[in-house]
Amino acid sequence: MDVVQDTNLGGLYMTIEKKISKVFGLNDETWLRHSNPWSVWTRNSALPILIVAFWSRVWLGIWSIVLIVVAILWTMMNPRIFSKPKSTNNWASKSVLGERVWSNRDKVAIPTHHKLLPNILSTVAGIGSVFVIWGTYKLAIWYVMFGAALVYCGKLWFLDRMVWLYEDMKENPQYKTWLY
Repeated sequence: MDVVQDTNLGGLYMTIEKKISKVFGLNDETWLRHSNPWSVWTRNSALPILIVAFWSRVWLGIWSIVLIVVAILWTMMNPRIFSKPKSTNNWASKSVLGERVWSNRDKVAIPTHHKLLPNILSTVAGIGSVFVIWGTYKLAIWYVMFGAALVYCGKLWFLDRMVWLYEDMKENPQYKTWLY
């Protein structure tokens, strides 16, 4: 299996995913709680909740801020509110375990066949986010729907790739203990 070489640059390099996980305060315990399938699947509700919250400015005016705050809190709290899963031997849990492996690729090399597509899929989801933001701002439902479709296609395919990545990396001593 070909492996991508460590591009750590003497510790100066950190993956963007690792930076995001630091912003969200994801530590070992939070990652484990987020690997609960309930957390994975309910996380998919974050985008529509955020869209409705921002769209509600039309009918709630300034009071839409309440919904926006609730939506943001849900997005931030979701990885924390579920308990540690009884088992991580399922697709949803492995997708989160794979995300951890992916975010740690600056420290532990990953197989070369996993290097490109996750970046492309993240880009697709990011482009979709631009359409969602623009459509929500302009109150243009078709932009929102198109953007949301790109976000979900990109993200769910990305998660599927993360399952594959974890399966390829699960024998690594650091990652082996995550599967139970």
